[in-house]
Amino acid sequence: MIRAEGLTKEFGDGDARVRAVEGLELFVNEGEVFGFLGPNGAGKTTTVRMLTTLISPTSGRAWVDDIPLGSGRDGAVRARIGVLTESPGLYERLTARRNLQIFAELYGCERPREQVEKYLKLLGLWDRRDSVVGTFSKGMKQKLAIARALVHEPPVLFLDEPTSGLDPEASKTVRDFIDSLRGQGRTIFLCTHNLDEAERLCDRVAVFQRRLIAVDTPGALRARVFGRRTRVQLAPGSDAPSLAAVLSAVPGLGPTETDVGPEGRPGLVVTVGEPESQNPLIVRTLVEHGADVEYVTELSHSMEEVYLRLLHGAPQEEVSAR
Repeated sequence: MIRAEGLTKEFGDGDARVRAVEGLELFVNEGEVFGFLGPNGAGKTTTVRMLTTLISPTSGRAWVDDIPLGSGRDGAVRARIGVLTESPGLYERLTARRNLQIFAELYGCERPREQVEKYLKLLGLWDRRDSVVGTFSKGMKQKLAIARALVHEPPVLFLDEPTSGLDPEASKTVRDFIDSLRGQGRTIFLCTHNLDEAERLCDRVAVFQRRLIAVDTPGALRARVFGRRTRVQLAPGSDAPSLAAVLSAVPGLGPTETDVGPEGRPGLVVTVGEPESQNPLIVRTLVEHGADVEYVTELSHSMEEVYLRLLHGAPQEEVSAR
């Protein structure tokens, strides 16, 4: 649905020339919610501006909804996409309904009034349809901007920081609405700094800083960066070092370390390849050696830890893009 090959963008001339995006290779599947993560100044917005035909790349090629960019068909691309910029401009002296009507008519919607009513209701703005937008809160303006991006029913949606600066309730409303779009077959390209949001909403995420660092599902990235580990909580008084030595000798299991849990209770952390099949072996082996096992859980790292390791600490061979 969205594809980029060697996409590069440079700004400036001579010694002042700056490369904002370098050799981007990317494929986003139809119907996928795709997260695009990176620090400020990484080139995320520049990438979105290229993919939405607002600026031309310096080199490379890209396709949106199978339409090649820069081929004289940019108008066709714009008709097939919806865009929410980080700071969306609205006509603040007009009502919410009139704002959407203008864009529904510009996009050539067959039934503009019905489309306007549909999205004002979906975003919870119908009761304020005839209120001047300048009186809206930031969260209400953001919801109206999302409605504007969707009023012509585009198959591809670009969202740049959709919950930036919103209070928790407004953020949840926006996240829930994005999640509701998942079952409609739309392709959603989501730029966000909210890593919890990315993990909850996205089928796959890309970590990007001028170049693509890694792309995969959140779970797969976590496993590739940190591996998978199982934590075993033992009963008080257990001989954790001896039991760790027992597990370390079991074929197929990785290194086992001792761990101290709540209130100083002993535990073990075992590196595993497939916890679903290896955890029963771990428990069985420990019980056979007289251990009292209280519980077993997978030791997980946050998306923030994964993101920071990818940006600053992981060897490239560990996290090469897929």
